[in-house]
Amino acid sequence: MAPQKDPCQKQACAIQHCLQANKYVESMCADVIRDMRRCCEIHAAKSLCCSGFKNSESKEGHSNA
Repeated sequence: MAPQKDPCQKQACAIQHCLQANKYVESMCADVIRDMRRCCEIHAAKSLCCSGFKNSESKEGHSNA
């Protein structure tokens, strides 16, 4: 029996793809990040992808210079 797929894996992959395509400019991926937050609000207990995402709500202004 295969393990159950992470319910937010699709959104997590979309964020990675978007960030890579936009040279890691988070503001360019705000819509996909918002989708991930919505998924985590619903599935946080079942999603490993959400474990590192919960506390990142207001960090959009930081940069990795």
